[in-house]
Amino acid sequence: MTKTIRVAIDGPSGAGKSTLARSAAARLNFLYVDTGAIYRTIGCAVRRRDIDPGDRAAVVAALPALDIGLTYGADGLQHMELNGEDVTAEIRLPEISRYASVVSAYPEVRAYLLEMQRRLAREHSVIMDGRDIGTVVLPDAEVKVFLTASAEERARRRMLELQQRGTPEPYEDILRAIQERDWNDTHRAAAPLRQAEDAVLLDTTELDFTQSEEALLRIIRERAGL
Repeated sequence: MTKTIRVAIDGPSGAGKSTLARSAAARLNFLYVDTGAIYRTIGCAVRRRDIDPGDRAAVVAALPALDIGLTYGADGLQHMELNGEDVTAEIRLPEISRYASVVSAYPEVRAYLLEMQRRLAREHSVIMDGRDIGTVVLPDAEVKVFLTASAEERARRRMLELQQRGTPEPYEDILRAIQERDWNDTHRAAAPLRQAEDAVLLDTTELDFTQSEEALLRIIRERAGL
């Protein structure tokens, strides 16, 4: 493929963006870029330094000392490195989510990571998912998808996932956390979550994984002319 194709997938927390984007990228032989993992790495660094994530000045002051790396292992999966250390597993800890949600709202943090994301899209055909990919990071992407599902269905899926991991949480707590995250993501000052005007809406509330993946692949192939 001579021309790089950029696929931007945005949507609320728990909509299945990462799982679907990763699988679709493998099917299309594209590079998958999980931008949420990049912000989680910043959140991980803030937590390790005992910085209050709500202290914007302290978070911004810590950025120059951070070396954020993104590599792809033999397993084909994206690995995140923090100052040379693989933190791929650590950034998935539940407590990191709160840190990532807070620090990702700061314009300085988003600006710090913007070029890294755009460089990957210049060098590879990518499927990149996040909250502002189609609106801010890759506004000229050939394909834009807004992937969503009802808060109740996202909470149900999350509950099942946690049960399978052996770390169950009450449905009501999960739903409350998702609703809070939705409000924060859509009301933050820097790059709030919203559907780009030229994005295709894909609601997976009534779809299983296979149906969702096929719907996503169909949109990508039609929009990119594959």
